[in-house]
Amino acid sequence: MARIDVEKAIEELTLGEKVALTAGRDFWHTAPIPRLHIPSLRMSDGPNGVRGTRFFNGIPAACFPCATALGATWDTELLSQVGELMGEEAIAKGTHIVLGPTINIQRSPLGGRGFESFSEDGVLSGTLAGHFCKGMQAKGVAATLKHFVCNDQEHERMAVSSIVTERALREIYLLPFQLALRICRSACIMTAYNKINGTHVSENEAIIDDILRKEWGWAGVVMSDWFGTYSTSDAINAGLDIEMPGKTRWRGEALAHAVSSNKVAQFKLDERVRNILNLVNWVEPLGIPEGAPEKALNRPQDQALMRRTAAESVVLLKNENNVLPLKKDGSVLAIGPNARITSYCGGGSASLAPYYTVTPLDGVSAKSKGDVKFTQGVYSHKELPLLGPLMKTADGKTGFTFKVYNEPPSAGPDRGIVDELHLVGSTGFLMDYVNPKIKSMTFYVDMEGFFTPEEDGLYDFGVTVVGTGRLLVDGEVVVDNTKNQKQGSAFFGTATVEERGVKELKAGQTYRVLFEFGSAPTSDLDTRGIVAFGPGGFRFGGSRRVGQEELIATAVERASAAEQVVIFAGLTSEWETEGYDRDHMDLPPGSDELISRVLAANRNAVVVIQSGTPVTMPWAKDARAVVQAWFGGNECGNGIADVLYGDVNPSAKLPITFPRRLQDNPSYINFRSERGRVLYGEDIYVGYRFFEKSDVAPVFPFGHGLSYTSFSRSNLRISTVPERSKYSEAGEPITTEVTVTNTGSMAGAEIVQLWIIPPSTDVNRPVRELKAFQKVFLQPGESKTVQLVAEKKLATSWWDEEREQWISEKGRYHVLVTGTGAEELRGEFEVGKTRFWLGL
Repeated sequence: MARIDVEKAIEELTLGEKVALTAGRDFWHTAPIPRLHIPSLRMSDGPNGVRGTRFFNGIPAACFPCATALGATWDTELLSQVGELMGEEAIAKGTHIVLGPTINIQRSPLGGRGFESFSEDGVLSGTLAGHFCKGMQAKGVAATLKHFVCNDQEHERMAVSSIVTERALREIYLLPFQLALRICRSACIMTAYNKINGTHVSENEAIIDDILRKEWGWAGVVMSDWFGTYSTSDAINAGLDIEMPGKTRWRGEALAHAVSSNKVAQFKLDERVRNILNLVNWVEPLGIPEGAPEKALNRPQDQALMRRTAAESVVLLKNENNVLPLKKDGSVLAIGPNARITSYCGGGSASLAPYYTVTPLDGVSAKSKGDVKFTQGVYSHKELPLLGPLMKTADGKTGFTFKVYNEPPSAGPDRGIVDELHLVGSTGFLMDYVNPKIKSMTFYVDMEGFFTPEEDGLYDFGVTVVGTGRLLVDGEVVVDNTKNQKQGSAFFGTATVEERGVKELKAGQTYRVLFEFGSAPTSDLDTRGIVAFGPGGFRFGGSRRVGQEELIATAVERASAAEQVVIFAGLTSEWETEGYDRDHMDLPPGSDELISRVLAANRNAVVVIQSGTPVTMPWAKDARAVVQAWFGGNECGNGIADVLYGDVNPSAKLPITFPRRLQDNPSYINFRSERGRVLYGEDIYVGYRFFEKSDVAPVFPFGHGLSYTSFSRSNLRISTVPERSKYSEAGEPITTEVTVTNTGSMAGAEIVQLWIIPPSTDVNRPVRELKAFQKVFLQPGESKTVQLVAEKKLATSWWDEEREQWISEKGRYHVLVTGTGAEELRGEFEVGKTRFWLGL
């Protein structure tokens, strides 16, 4: 690519070419104008790894821990390194623009995409996102802050209107975007699906133009979320530069007509085109050609960074009697549904094919010098476990064959094969599957393999489809999901519910499994109002039917005699996924009973929970050691094991509050869409702000996290800089210094948190708010001075709806410094005069 003379190009572009630039060419690429040497740019998800251009059968990629895990590190330097590696991964995938990070606020633990966001707090989220973008853009790859703004639930996400006060919009939901842009001006921003107070964000001039562009002075590209454009003229006039994906629904001839009829002024269209051409120039130094091949990196240094990140995200919630770290020379009994599976990421846009995965059991087994045994305890699958990895092809490979036809099975044995693949995972979203020999959106696939069970018994089989599907075992139809289909939540809410069947199988006998799939147009499911993503999707699974009581009883018996016990439980990408909000905060059925009964049999059992958002922990009071491990990416199991055995001293802190029960959440009575709107009735009291104001005790609070060592904090010093020639009083920095000492016997990191307590006035404000934080590593006995800097106007202001400005009120403000343990340091400073301000 060569740099474009933007103004000259705008003069030379025809109306049709300008219109073409404002919409995607396909699912992942912008439109090129070869005549003027304007190239197509490639985009890719996303939040925790760069997938490339294919959901289906794509090139494997590095998968980092989910965003809540990254948020738990409270580590800006680490987030910058993660951003750098994701930039390098993007370059390997031929990608110019990464669709991330996600920085929506977690106003409810039920949000289906909560795991994609860093925190419930704007300062933590915005600061980490800014450094993440800074690392990525240092590599020349464009970052995309999303979803702008209030995309905080999945229920009716394209139709719901978020009814929110201006104060909450500013102080809670816009704040992470504002702070991230202060640190790094991301090249792109993606609009949210939802409406704000009645107007879709993608056509909301007050949000895009007035705040983002004029008030904050940001000049990058605004793109829609995929299929999140709902108008022609309104969206263009509001400032939406690119409609994604292509082919366009709203631009094309409709936009050309809007320009010619003066519904869209020519200069407005030129503004959109100018931003797009400036982005082309911004990424030009990458030198990535159009249609670049997608490659894998998977370098040793990348694996090391992912392992470090996974370990540093693990939060030690409880550790009574120093149950942890485990003894490496002792035997271990691993129990639970998450031990032998890899919950490495959440579902939806965040999902990708990883280079490799490490299960928690793998990680523990690799660390232990003693005997490691496993018992299931319970299963936690929502749909039956994938059958593909348990199957073999005719030539003995793990997995099955995938044969594509233009004609249905009824056409007989003479139908011609269009394509043939070898797959392992028996799930696939075909949204980006193409083959030039396929004649239409209607095609058929036979997936065939051989399954040899290890035990006699009844085996359940399940089929989920966007389309139609039948599963046959030795020619017998066991599951038929072709008629009377029911809407489910899989594949962004486009799939059926899982239909199940059962067949008795004998151990050691090999069975031929055939799954007959028809693409989306073969379905009789009423999909009106549901966004269609390509030609369909499929999932088939199976497992031996086992009674839950039998599994739990076996686990309890073995735990009672075990030297060391670790329970691995939690959620998976089935339970936390884009397109579907959780119904409750509980673990999958049976998990709580398993944990409670094992703890009764062995009080020293360690409980490790994997989830992207909070879960209820009714057994927490009985557990001596509890660990929150999130969705940990490629190195998930190794990161967990590093902490369990003490090779990494845990330092992570919760980026979200863990309530005792769902009803304690501030959004409890105002979550989900009702008649097309959701009321943000908790106003500014999101997360810890609500729990502290209402004096409701969570099971574990925001900012909590233990260590294998101990720390002290002392010598608090607060100073402001009264240099009137350099700073206004409202904008001067508040510098807080504190001495941190490692008073224990193990090297470790402390996270120092700076909170501001406002003076009492006639305005209702949170008890305290996080304003700065810093991570510091210390050897045993070592002391360091930690400096925390907060800008006074940001640290003291609230949004005055009457003046439509930020207000920093005069008065005496208190400073609170916290970290690991209950010790707090207090100080104060003065704001001498009330001031109002606007801007970034």
